Amino acid sequence: MAAVVAAIAAGTAVRGCYNLQLKHCSAWPGKPLSLTSPGACHTPAMRLRVLHETHYDYEPAVQASRHLAHLHPRTTPTQTVLAHALTIDPLPSALEEDTDAWGNGCTRFSLEAAHHSLSVIARSRVETFEPPTPGLTMAWEVAREHLHQSEPHPHTTSVAALVMASPYVPRQQAFADYAAERFEPGRDLAEAARHLAHRIHRDFEYCTLSTDVSTPALHALGLRRGVCQDFAHVMLACLRSLGLAARYVSGYLLTHPAPGQPRLVGGDASHAWVSVYLPDAAGDVGARALNTASGHWWDLDPTNDRPAGADYVTLAIGRDYGDVSPLGGVIQGGGHRHLRVAVTVEPDDLP
Repeated sequence: MAAVVAAIAAGTAVRGCYNLQLKHCSAWPGKPLSLTSPGACHTPAMRLRVLHETHYDYEPAVQASRHLAHLHPRTTPTQTVLAHALTIDPLPSALEEDTDAWGNGCTRFSLEAAHHSLSVIARSRVETFEPPTPGLTMAWEVAREHLHQSEPHPHTTSVAALVMASPYVPRQQAFADYAAERFEPGRDLAEAARHLAHRIHRDFEYCTLSTDVSTPALHALGLRRGVCQDFAHVMLACLRSLGLAARYVSGYLLTHPAPGQPRLVGGDASHAWVSVYLPDAAGDVGARALNTASGHWWDLDPTNDRPAGADYVTLAIGRDYGDVSPLGGVIQGGGHRHLRVAVTVEPDDLP
């Protein structure tokens, strides 16, 4: 079949996660979290290459289908997209590039002829930088009050939406109760969020067969196990149930083969983590005065108990998994379908 290759915008997340214990230059639980020395990490930029292959087989044939793909890495303050190409086979009848409400590129395409298979392959090259360690933020309840009381303005309009419940992330007292141990009155927001990620990592078992893509966050909280998607949804629900803003991040993490073992093509997986909004403290530091015109996001990975670093590749952001699913849509016909996904993340040696 003919294929189309285009440099188009999208972003993705696939169920299946990196569950690693990798050393990182940011603070670990058991050590004081530095909130006064932003930029303490000086890791050089990394260049990474990502191959993300998705294949569907249908029996009987699908007569027609429409799809929405998110498979293009985002450009962020710590990430630059050097190249991206998407290959779709069979040739789409129509293809449109778009941008969603969260600024993620997306690709809409349709196939009007009968087909027994669908192949979507994304190839990306990115340059990443180590994010700075957060400096002084503010007490978490001060940040919460600001989010509830401040007048809407361009910087916080989208932030306010990320305090609310979403389809995969409810706001319920059970989540606030679980987080309360780490959110004592007066505790610094960044420090509290970091320790919440550590507690989820400590309390939850990483288990690929315990949940699926439709598992509610409250059920995962009760199970105390799941995969990266569940860890992220539980942490989001905790933060939002406390009135704080947080978003779901999908992407990849560079893995390292065991000593003497080759890197396996297709042996990696997509990953998911959390980004918490940290309003900037200004003026009287003792009073935690708030500069309402500024703030930034800090990415934390509860699955691996660490802040995201230069070895993370950000694909898409949203309220939850539903906003950034890799390949969705509707099909006409096709009784049985078989999905195969292969991901490879490796250092990019090209100039």
